[in-house]
Amino acid sequence: MFDANLTKFIKRISIKTSPSNVFKAWNTQEGLETWFLRKAEFTSVNGHVRSRNEAIQNGDTYLWIWHGYGDDVYEKRKILDSNGIDTLSFEFTGNCVVTVTAKIERGETVCELVQSRIPTAADITDHLYILCGEGWTFYLTNLKSILEGGIDLRNKNMELTRLVNA
Repeated sequence: MFDANLTKFIKRISIKTSPSNVFKAWNTQEGLETWFLRKAEFTSVNGHVRSRNEAIQNGDTYLWIWHGYGDDVYEKRKILDSNGIDTLSFEFTGNCVVTVTAKIERGETVCELVQSRIPTAADITDHLYILCGEGWTFYLTNLKSILEGGIDLRNKNMELTRLVNA
Protein backbone atom coordinates (compact mmCIF):
# COMPACT_ATOMS: atom_id res chain seq x y z
CA MET A 1 0.00 0.00 0.00
CA PHE A 2 1.42 3.38 -1.03
CA ASP A 3 1.62 6.49 1.16
CA ALA A 4 2.57 9.55 -0.91
CA ASN A 5 4.32 11.06 2.12
CA LEU A 6 6.46 7.93 2.59
CA THR A 7 5.77 7.93 6.34
CA LYS A 8 3.81 4.68 6.55
CA PHE A 9 3.45 1.40 4.69
CA ILE A 10 1.37 -1.73 5.00
CA LYS A 11 2.60 -5.21 4.05
CA ARG A 12 0.17 -8.13 4.01
CA ILE A 13 0.60 -11.82 3.31
CA SER A 14 -1.74 -14.81 3.43
CA ILE A 15 -0.41 -17.84 5.29
CA LYS A 16 -1.94 -21.33 5.35
CA THR A 17 -2.03 -21.70 9.13
CA SER A 18 -4.05 -20.33 12.02
CA PRO A 19 -3.78 -16.74 13.25
CA SER A 20 -2.57 -18.13 16.60
CA ASN A 21 0.36 -19.88 14.88
CA VAL A 22 1.28 -16.66 13.09
CA PHE A 23 1.11 -14.71 16.35
CA LYS A 24 3.26 -17.30 18.20
CA ALA A 25 5.94 -16.78 15.55
CA TRP A 26 6.05 -13.08 16.53
CA ASN A 27 5.48 -13.27 20.29
CA THR A 28 8.43 -15.31 21.64
CA GLN A 29 12.19 -15.50 21.24
CA GLU A 30 11.88 -19.02 19.87
CA GLY A 31 9.26 -17.97 17.34
CA LEU A 32 11.21 -14.98 16.03
CA GLU A 33 14.45 -16.93 15.76
CA THR A 34 12.70 -19.53 13.59
CA TRP A 35 12.04 -17.17 10.66
CA PHE A 36 13.38 -13.67 11.38
CA LEU A 37 16.34 -13.24 13.71
CA ARG A 38 19.60 -14.87 14.76
CA LYS A 39 19.00 -13.66 18.31
CA ALA A 40 15.90 -12.22 19.95
CA GLU A 41 16.26 -11.43 23.64
CA PHE A 42 13.45 -9.89 25.69
CA THR A 43 13.78 -8.28 29.11
CA SER A 44 10.81 -7.43 31.31
CA VAL A 45 10.32 -4.03 32.93
CA ASN A 46 11.74 -5.45 36.20
CA GLY A 47 14.93 -6.72 34.48
CA HIS A 48 13.98 -10.40 34.06
CA VAL A 49 15.34 -11.92 30.82
CA ARG A 50 12.47 -13.92 29.35
CA SER A 51 12.90 -17.61 28.49
CA ARG A 52 12.86 -18.72 24.84
CA ASN A 53 9.20 -19.79 24.98
CA GLU A 54 7.90 -17.05 27.27
CA ALA A 55 5.45 -14.63 25.66
CA ILE A 56 6.64 -11.05 25.43
CA GLN A 57 4.74 -8.40 27.36
CA ASN A 58 3.95 -4.70 27.16
CA GLY A 59 6.95 -2.61 28.17
CA ASP A 60 9.57 -5.33 27.52
CA THR A 61 12.77 -4.23 25.86
CA TYR A 62 14.32 -6.29 23.13
CA LEU A 63 17.69 -6.94 21.57
CA TRP A 64 17.48 -8.26 18.00
CA ILE A 65 20.41 -9.49 15.91
CA TRP A 66 20.08 -10.75 12.32
CA HIS A 67 21.70 -13.57 10.39
CA GLY A 68 24.17 -12.34 7.80
CA TYR A 69 25.37 -9.49 10.04
CA GLY A 70 27.79 -9.17 12.94
CA ASP A 71 26.73 -8.47 16.51
CA ASP A 72 27.34 -4.75 15.91
CA VAL A 73 24.19 -4.59 13.73
CA TYR A 74 21.23 -4.76 16.10
CA GLU A 75 18.01 -3.19 17.29
CA LYS A 76 17.50 -2.51 21.00
CA ARG A 77 14.09 -1.00 21.59
CA LYS A 78 10.75 -1.43 23.36
CA ILE A 79 7.59 -3.51 22.99
CA LEU A 80 4.72 -1.03 23.00
CA ASP A 81 1.78 -3.43 23.11
CA SER A 82 1.06 -7.13 22.91
CA ASN A 83 -2.47 -8.33 23.52
CA GLY A 84 -1.22 -11.94 23.72
CA ILE A 85 -3.67 -13.06 21.04
CA ASP A 86 -3.26 -11.43 17.65
CA THR A 87 -1.65 -7.97 17.79
CA LEU A 88 1.85 -6.76 18.62
CA SER A 89 3.37 -3.25 18.40
CA PHE A 90 7.00 -2.31 18.88
CA GLU A 91 9.47 0.51 18.33
CA PHE A 92 11.82 -0.04 15.39
CA THR A 93 14.59 1.63 13.39
CA GLY A 94 14.41 5.43 13.24
CA ASN A 95 11.84 5.49 16.07
CA CYS A 96 9.25 4.00 13.74
CA VAL A 97 6.35 2.00 15.15
CA VAL A 98 5.58 -1.45 13.73
CA THR A 99 2.22 -3.11 14.39
CA VAL A 100 1.61 -6.72 13.40
CA THR A 101 -1.82 -8.33 13.35
CA ALA A 102 -2.77 -11.93 12.58
CA LYS A 103 -6.39 -12.33 11.51
CA ILE A 104 -8.88 -14.25 9.41
CA GLU A 105 -9.93 -12.44 6.28
CA ARG A 106 -12.31 -14.02 3.76
CA GLY A 107 -11.60 -17.45 5.21
CA GLU A 108 -7.79 -17.16 5.14
CA THR A 109 -5.17 -16.17 7.68
CA VAL A 110 -3.56 -12.83 6.91
CA CYS A 111 -0.51 -11.38 8.63
CA GLU A 112 -0.58 -7.60 8.31
CA LEU A 113 2.39 -5.41 9.18
CA VAL A 114 2.10 -1.62 9.41
CA GLN A 115 5.23 0.50 9.82
CA SER A 116 4.43 4.11 10.70
CA ARG A 117 6.17 7.28 11.86
CA ILE A 118 8.84 6.75 9.20
CA PRO A 119 11.16 9.75 9.23
CA THR A 120 11.94 11.57 6.01
CA ALA A 121 15.40 11.32 4.46
CA ALA A 122 17.25 13.71 2.20
CA ASP A 123 18.64 10.81 0.18
CA ILE A 124 15.90 8.49 -1.10
CA THR A 125 18.37 5.57 -1.26
CA ASP A 126 18.68 5.83 2.53
CA HIS A 127 14.95 6.16 3.19
CA LEU A 128 13.47 3.71 5.71
CA TYR A 129 10.29 3.52 3.64
CA ILE A 130 12.30 1.72 0.96
CA LEU A 131 14.84 -0.13 3.10
CA CYS A 132 12.40 -1.43 5.71
CA GLY A 133 9.76 -2.12 3.07
CA GLU A 134 12.19 -4.38 1.22
CA GLY A 135 13.25 -6.10 4.44
CA TRP A 136 9.73 -6.73 5.70
CA THR A 137 8.65 -8.08 2.30
CA PHE A 138 11.40 -10.68 2.50
CA TYR A 139 10.84 -11.60 6.14
CA LEU A 140 7.07 -11.94 5.75
CA THR A 141 7.76 -14.24 2.78
CA ASN A 142 10.14 -16.25 4.96
CA LEU A 143 7.51 -16.42 7.72
CA LYS A 144 5.07 -17.88 5.18
CA SER A 145 7.71 -20.33 3.94
CA ILE A 146 8.56 -21.54 7.45
CA LEU A 147 4.95 -21.87 8.61
CA GLU A 148 3.76 -23.57 5.42
CA GLY A 149 6.67 -25.85 4.65
CA GLY A 150 9.72 -25.31 6.79
CA ILE A 151 12.16 -23.94 4.20
CA ASP A 152 14.27 -21.13 5.70
CA LEU A 153 15.23 -18.60 3.03
CA ARG A 154 17.58 -16.48 5.19
CA ASN A 155 21.26 -16.02 4.33
CA LYS A 156 23.29 -17.14 7.35
CA ASN A 157 26.73 -16.49 5.86
CA MET A 158 28.17 -13.20 7.16
CA GLU A 159 30.72 -13.20 4.31
CA LEU A 160 27.91 -12.66 1.78
CA THR A 161 26.70 -9.09 1.99
CA ARG A 162 24.13 -6.77 0.38
CA LEU A 163 21.61 -9.59 -0.10
CA VAL A 164 17.84 -9.22 0.06
CA ASN A 165 17.66 -12.29 2.34
CA ALA A 166 20.05 -11.04 5.02
